[in-house]
Amino acid sequence: MRQSARKRLFSITALAAAVLLVVALTGGTALAEKKPIIFADFGWDSVQVHNRVAGFIIEHGLGYPVQYVAGETILLNTALIQAKGGEAPNVNMETWTENWQELYDDGFKKGQDANTNEGFVFLGANFPNSVQGWYVPTYMIKGDAKRGIKATAPGLKSVADMGKYWELFKDPEDPKKGIFYSCIPGWSCKIINDKKFKAYGVNKFYNIMEPGSGAALAASMEAAYKRGKSWIGYYWAPTWVLGKLDMTQLEEPAYDEKIFKSTAACGYPAVKCDIIVHKKLPEWAPDVVAFLKNYETTLDLNNKFLAQMRDTDGKPKDGAMWFLKTYESLWTGWVSPEVAAKVKAAMK
Repeated sequence: MRQSARKRLFSITALAAAVLLVVALTGGTALAEKKPIIFADFGWDSVQVHNRVAGFIIEHGLGYPVQYVAGETILLNTALIQAKGGEAPNVNMETWTENWQELYDDGFKKGQDANTNEGFVFLGANFPNSVQGWYVPTYMIKGDAKRGIKATAPGLKSVADMGKYWELFKDPEDPKKGIFYSCIPGWSCKIINDKKFKAYGVNKFYNIMEPGSGAALAASMEAAYKRGKSWIGYYWAPTWVLGKLDMTQLEEPAYDEKIFKSTAACGYPAVKCDIIVHKKLPEWAPDVVAFLKNYETTLDLNNKFLAQMRDTDGKPKDGAMWFLKTYESLWTGWVSPEVAAKVKAAMK
């Protein structure tokens, strides 16, 4: 009897183990087979927010593990291109293509080559082209009735008008000229702005101020804006500053590659901010790729969530949750109703 009981007990135990094994190999297969979606987590806020918006949807709506790998442009994009089997990283949410054009072209070419596992594929634009140029507070041109500010430079519409209004921006250390806030030493835009100054002839009317950091440049603009004072200088978007402050970009001749490379006497080129993924990602995560193809925002929306983060001292994950809650009607259009329901449930 004892031996028979032992046999029955062994059989039940073996059956239970077999059932657990089957469950592990069937019910648990979906999660076990899903490789992680790994984002190139560059060092600026907008891409980190987009990574976490997409990551939250992918993790909670599509069921993939999600990771973020920190690093700089060339390092992470090289790693994405050279990844063989989906290793880190495999998604770039903001290419800023022209900043690494030669490497981009090589990665795109490899992405079309069936004889190599290296390379990436293009999924579309995250947001329309970024902007950069010379700005003044809009109230200088149009006034601001709510703040009791009258227009001081109603005719200041383009760089050609700067000479007429230099006295509004008078340099306290050199009252015979105005002061223009340019780029930080070491940034490529600093060299470009120097060339523009000579080509446009504004060096006759303005001195260049070179802030010591990006934060100092932003602070100079914000300080003048809060006091309703004059300010003129270089800036770019998407940024929290242009999301928070009403600034007007001065007109320049349309961008021309030859002119830009020689005298820079034309507008800055727009930089593409596209979404790319490792070429193998469509094979093992087609639902993720389908979602990312639908992912599209606007420059204005980027400025808004960056400004919101600035006002609340928020981190990228905070900006992502604000985005998901504020723009539900936008992102739910990127996924199926079933996936959207899972994401909304995870947000509660």
